[in-house]
Amino acid sequence: MRLPLGWRHCWLGFGLALIVAGCATSKTNWDARVGQYTFDQAVLDFGPPDKSASLTDGTRVCDWLTQKGYPRGGVFSSMGWGVHQFYDSPSPDYFLRLTFDSAGKLKGWKKYAR
Repeated sequence: MRLPLGWRHCWLGFGLALIVAGCATSKTNWDARVGQYTFDQAVLDFGPPDKSASLTDGTRVCDWLTQKGYPRGGVFSSMGWGVHQFYDSPSPDYFLRLTFDSAGKLKGWKKYAR
């Protein structure tokens, strides 16, 4: 069953709108949140940090895993020679580090891979 031309354009437009909306909401302007965003809000948004450290001046440094790396490699077979495996270096894990002052307000951020 084929949809009339108008319906195909409607579905195409709907799909494109979903993609654009998804891309627009995935970016956070952390610079705008400095001084406003709190540690409590971060825990509500991301859950407890994966790692956290408190400094002597009351600063709290917290890391959240945002994307888990994965191993890379593969298996191939060549005729008459059996199965061979190869491994490449794995992709890194990606983290978001948020630094909060002694009052619990965001004072800095960075994204890094390890």
